[in-house]
Amino acid sequence: MLLPKRTKFRKQMRGRMKGKETRGASVHFGEIALQVLEPGWINSRQIEAARRAMTRHIKRGGRIWIRVFPDKPITQKPAETRMGAGKGNPEYWVAVVRPGRIIFEIAGVNLQTASRALELAAAKFPVKCKVVVREGIETPN
Repeated sequence: MLLPKRTKFRKQMRGRMKGKETRGASVHFGEIALQVLEPGWINSRQIEAARRAMTRHIKRGGRIWIRVFPDKPITQKPAETRMGAGKGNPEYWVAVVRPGRIIFEIAGVNLQTASRALELAAAKFPVKCKVVVREGIETPN
């Protein structure tokens, strides 16, 4: 699973996810990609599950790029704990995604296989996603 080696601060505030993504919103490395359509958090387990699903579908051929990294710690207080007594401990890590963000890119396999692999990956995420193709590449009918 993905997580940072070290961070400057152990705990972070939740923040807001307004607006569209400006960086990381176009296909740079591969031929076909998975793009987010709504704001949300994607945790490291979901990224790993999606990566495994794609790798299995393309039978370890081609190349996959992961364009998001979970660097935000999410804290939780233990069950049946009284109110107060400070903030909970970091439990897992998430990547904050806003509409337009590219999550995965694939190259080196035919577009039909890559498209199906990205659809399998999209099913692992709590946000709506769509498959986008790099400009200048013909889409299969």
